[in-house]
Amino acid sequence: MPKPLTDQEKRKQISVRGLAGVENVADLKTNFNRHLHFTLVKDRNVATKRDYYFALANTVRDHLVGRWIRTQQHYYETDPKLGLDMEELQDIEEDAGLGNGGLGRLAACFLDSMATLGLAAYGYGIRYEFGIFNQKIANGWQIEEADDWLRYGNPWEKARPEYMRPVHFYGRTEHHPDGVKWVDTQVVLALPYDTPVPGYRNNIVNTMRLWSAKAPCEFNLKDFNVGGYIQAVLDRNLAENISRVLYPNDNFFEGKELRLKQEYFVVAATLQDIIRRFKASKFGSTEAVRTDLSKLPDKVAIQLNDTHPAMAIPELMRILLDDEKLPWDKAWDICVRTCAYTNHTVLPEALERWPIDLFQNLLPRHLEIIYEINRRHLERIAALYPGDNDRLRRMSLIEEGGQKRINMAHLCIVGSHAVNGVARIHSEILKATVFKDFYELDPKKFQNKTNGITPRRWLVMCNPGLAEVIAERIGEDYIRDLSQLKKLLKFVDDDAFIRDVAKVKQENKLKFAVHLEEHYKVKINPNSMFDLQVKRIHEYKRQLLNCLHIVTLYNRIKKEPNKSWTPRTIMIGGKAAPGYHVAKMIIKLITSIGDVVNNDPVVGDRLKVIFLENYRVTLAEKAIPAADLSEQISTAGTEASGTGNMKFMLNGALTIGTMDGANVEMAEEAGEENLFIFGMRVEDVEALDKKGYDAVEYYNRIPELKHAIDQIGGGIFSPGEPDLFKGIVDLLMHHDRFKVFADYEDYIKCQDKVSALYKNPKEWTKKVIRNIAGSGKFSSDRTIAQYAREIWGVEPSLEKIAAPDDPR
Repeated sequence: MPKPLTDQEKRKQISVRGLAGVENVADLKTNFNRHLHFTLVKDRNVATKRDYYFALANTVRDHLVGRWIRTQQHYYETDPKLGLDMEELQDIEEDAGLGNGGLGRLAACFLDSMATLGLAAYGYGIRYEFGIFNQKIANGWQIEEADDWLRYGNPWEKARPEYMRPVHFYGRTEHHPDGVKWVDTQVVLALPYDTPVPGYRNNIVNTMRLWSAKAPCEFNLKDFNVGGYIQAVLDRNLAENISRVLYPNDNFFEGKELRLKQEYFVVAATLQDIIRRFKASKFGSTEAVRTDLSKLPDKVAIQLNDTHPAMAIPELMRILLDDEKLPWDKAWDICVRTCAYTNHTVLPEALERWPIDLFQNLLPRHLEIIYEINRRHLERIAALYPGDNDRLRRMSLIEEGGQKRINMAHLCIVGSHAVNGVARIHSEILKATVFKDFYELDPKKFQNKTNGITPRRWLVMCNPGLAEVIAERIGEDYIRDLSQLKKLLKFVDDDAFIRDVAKVKQENKLKFAVHLEEHYKVKINPNSMFDLQVKRIHEYKRQLLNCLHIVTLYNRIKKEPNKSWTPRTIMIGGKAAPGYHVAKMIIKLITSIGDVVNNDPVVGDRLKVIFLENYRVTLAEKAIPAADLSEQISTAGTEASGTGNMKFMLNGALTIGTMDGANVEMAEEAGEENLFIFGMRVEDVEALDKKGYDAVEYYNRIPELKHAIDQIGGGIFSPGEPDLFKGIVDLLMHHDRFKVFADYEDYIKCQDKVSALYKNPKEWTKKVIRNIAGSGKFSSDRTIAQYAREIWGVEPSLEKIAAPDDPR
């Protein structure tokens, strides 16, 4: 019997097979030693693991660089046995936590797919010095720590000072016969850092360009005396604060001046960069070859990822009007044909509505342009719907009322040629509710693009065992064409395949159990069902519903300790925004329930509750392949899409979920009978809203619910502080926008079905196989191919370009 391959060997076999130059181990060793010696100035006697990581990263980067340069040239022309423990070195690499929740991670999957599909695409963003905070849990409470991810340097980035761009703030406008001037501004410089984005085995390397804020040399130094000079140099920090830290809110708008500065900063730098490249249009050329910007939409597509870059619309207009001296109608036509907008949420508290006075002060020229966009927009509405003043008010870009505000979603819709939601149900909700008036005005603008995930990271890299088992049956082509997973349906009754899939899951669970025991000092039963809910902590995601199930299960085990219960390890993880009090209380409730349940001898190892600290990509890569059950339990109509749901499905977990977001399409692809669907549908939620949701009625009618709530409110889980969770109980009983109690009963019944099926491993695994086979639609390659064809007007390509060492 050959000995089974380790995860590392499987990963090497399936994903490193084509890595150029790595076949030549001698070269790899030479380059590794060269970097250790000359880049890091170390020898083997004093080198640390971190030094080895940087030497290896620089060696891999060298392999990418040739392809990177060749790829950029191509776009212009067409218009190993090192004795290193790879696993250990991978753990040294910092997560680039440059986004909140699913939005930043979605962008990363999209970059991977755009490179794999050969699209000449750039991802632009801010190079935050401090990304999303690191979460520590101290006696059950979340503590935030700064994420100093650049502390040891970042081997993957290359600063590009030659492409530095000025960004203007404040000042005033002057109107002259020959146009408008924005004068007396404060200038901040945007310094780009480029990171390579390799496609899958096609020799293409695209660019992610992140901007860092730098004060100009003359910053505040015009009128110094000796004392003033020191202060002026210290004040440079104020300008550079723009790229200091990521705002840690997910699905919540915080109207702070610094945040608006960040949004304009990334947009202004990016648009200058785009127009510079458009005008040059010859590789490496700095002189302007193209001067006519009317062809911009033929060569450039700008996709606004939510409203955060909405300022691209007035900024592009400012450039076309004030710098390029185009007439309004021509400029507007270019702007609309270039821009498209993706909406990512329907929660009202998440929609960006900036106060006018903030704009007036920070971006006076842009405010004038927005007023003019709005004037022309309302003129069009008034002509189409004479006398309908209520419609004018609803559709205006400016919200009147106490404090006048700019509705950034309205600006995006009016200034774009395409608007999309991120799952079919979400796109329908947009057309029927939030953007109903705009849909009636321009129905052709509205589209759907269901989100996806990259199978390279979320299967091949994080779950090499499963990737290999699949490849043994259907070959390796599924990695770039995930729809081929459908071929697995013919193995659904194949005992050997069922065994292999179950075995990989068990290995992943054992490995994750070891990780958990090291980190949480809780003994995990690896034969228990691993029941996971990992996502940002938010009322709409209903971690509280999960808590009520845990308490109910606990009570049932205590009541009948001799019954044969399906053992479960329930894991909940995710960060709470630092200012979101309720979310932080939810974390405290989860950890407190865990303290009681995990230490109850009657329960033993039949129920364990673990809060997964500091949930992030690297933890997801360990947790998701080990999960049996995926909790996707938001109130129907609140989760735009979700992408964690797709990752669990692809990695062989079954889903318990509501008919919300992409869950609807997952049920359609795998068959609804292969998911555990429960709870109200969107129509039921609307009906309940009309009737009026009365939580107390459910509390009085359902004994197990009443018991659980009384325990939480009565201090059973907080004996030292009996009133600790009174606030949460009050919220659930009297102010619950997300109707937790309305879905409780059906959720518990559905969980009973889950427990029953888990007792039949073969039938469980058959459902798993049907889910994996149905997950092909949820590749970000499919999503990006649809954006390319239906919004950007470009054709994806699976052709491989020449490697740098191939003769051209």
